[in-house]
Amino acid sequence: MEEEELKGILGKNIKAFRLRRQFSQADLAEKANISITFLSNIERGNNYPQAGTLCSLAKAMGVEVWELFKSEGTSDEQHAIIDRISEDFTKHVNLALQTVYKQYKV
Repeated sequence: MEEEELKGILGKNIKAFRLRRQFSQADLAEKANISITFLSNIERGNNYPQAGTLCSLAKAMGVEVWELFKSEGTSDEQHAIIDRISEDFTKHVNLALQTVYKQYKV
């Protein structure tokens, strides 16, 4: 899968989840603490968010991060790989957040 294809899938899925929850772009942008312009660019496949932003978007919509990357043609084997990557990703993000919290005592 090419980077541009991944950006397109991510953007399409974010928009679909947002619309299912009946969020406007302004609603989701506020919940994820990003600008409407940035969200719009993500949904159009022009920008790729950093890990923290992906987590914020997923949390705001009540989905797992890996769900943002699913495509219609994803096989069971690919879903299993995505699940494993998602678990690793979540662990690394949580460790990074814990480190930041400890360092800054947030």
